[in-house]
Amino acid sequence: MYYSDDCTGTSEFTSSKDVGDIQSRLIDHRPVIQGEIRYFVREFEEKRGFRESRLLDNLNKMVVETNEQMLPKCSEHMHQHLFEALTRLEAANHMSQRIQQRALEAQQSTQLQVAIDRRKEDWDEFLKEQQRLKEEVDEEHAKAVGRLSVMYSEMKKDLAKFSRF
Repeated sequence: MYYSDDCTGTSEFTSSKDVGDIQSRLIDHRPVIQGEIRYFVREFEEKRGFRESRLLDNLNKMVVETNEQMLPKCSEHMHQHLFEALTRLEAANHMSQRIQQRALEAQQSTQLQVAIDRRKEDWDEFLKEQQRLKEEVDEEHAKAVGRLSVMYSEMKKDLAKFSRF
């Protein structure tokens, strides 16, 4: 392998040590990256002055204080008012059930009254229909009696004619 040192075109063979050094510089970037990371962290910590950790400490203190003081008070207050609300809700539920029951009874009562009225109307209509049918039957009977009377009177006349001879 040839390695060019200068512009003159002279070349030398490189040793295997040089090749490994060049290869590690070209391919292995870990030392450079680690150095950059250390530099970045150092600069970040210096410039920010551990502001984030102080902020997190303050937040942690607030959370602990809330858990120790505010949470028990709020929990007790919630249970007290929740029991009261539950009692009122049960009373309202009972009242609404009573109202609903009364409405159902009234509705059934009105439905019963409507059914009774409908049956009375049906009965009156049935009686009118029966009266009309009775009158038709009576009329047909009167016509039949009239025809029979005429027929028997003619037969009587015919019989009287035949009995004279």
